[in-house]
Amino acid sequence: MDGRPIPTHVPHIYLALGKPAGVVTTREDPHAPRTVLDLIRPGLAARLGPHADAIGAGIHPVGRLDADTEGLLLLTNDGEFTYLLTHPRHQVPKTYEAVVSGIPAPETLRQLAAGIPLEGRMTAPARVRLLAVDRDHRRARVEVELHEGRKRQVRRMLAAVGHPVIELRRTRIGNVTLGRLRPGEWRELRPAEVSGLIALARGEPLPEAPPAARRPHPRRLPRRRTGG
Repeated sequence: MDGRPIPTHVPHIYLALGKPAGVVTTREDPHAPRTVLDLIRPGLAARLGPHADAIGAGIHPVGRLDADTEGLLLLTNDGEFTYLLTHPRHQVPKTYEAVVSGIPAPETLRQLAAGIPLEGRMTAPARVRLLAVDRDHRRARVEVELHEGRKRQVRRMLAAVGHPVIELRRTRIGNVTLGRLRPGEWRELRPAEVSGLIALARGEPLPEAPPAARRPHPRRLPRRRTGG
C-alpha cells in the first residue's frame, strides 16, 4: 500500500512498562500531555528493526492505570492475550503498594481482606498486609492484592475505611513484577512470563521455569606486586 509491502504476519510483542504518575493509559488523547505509547515509541524502532512500524501500530495497553497511579503496566499487540488478562472471570491477581494517611489497625486490614461494600456490592476477598509505618507523619505503607478490577478500586477501598491514598503504585501482575523498572522505562517480557500469565488467566498451573544457568564466578585481577 502506497508503495510499501503489508506484512501478512506481524510478530506479537509483550512489554512491561514502569508507568509514571501523570501519564494517561491510552493510545491517543489530544487533551493529555503524554500517553503511555509516547513513552515506548522512541526506543521501539531501534529495538524491533524492520517490523517496528507494523508491530507498533497495534500496540495497546492491557487494562488501565489511573493517570495519578504509577507502576507496572503491560502493553501488547496480541488481542487474545489482552482478552485473557482483562476479562473479569479470569481473575489474574494484581498487587499494589499504597502510602495511606493514618495507620490502619489490624481489624481494618482484616475487613479489607474479607471484603467491604462499595456502591452496594461487596468487594472480593483480597490479600492485605501492612508493610511499614511512619508514626512521625502518621502514614503507613500497605500492600493490597486484588483478583478483581473495579474502577479506582484500591483508592476507594482504602478511603472507605478512613485511610485515603497519598501515593499508589502497582508492583505485580500475575507472575510479572515491576522489579527494577523505573518510571518511564520498559522492557520486553520473557517467554516464560508470557506463558505464565496465560496459564494464570486460564486457571492452569504455572509452567515450570527452566533451570537457571550457573553464572561463572567473576575473575579476580592478579595482585600487583609491589617492589621493595
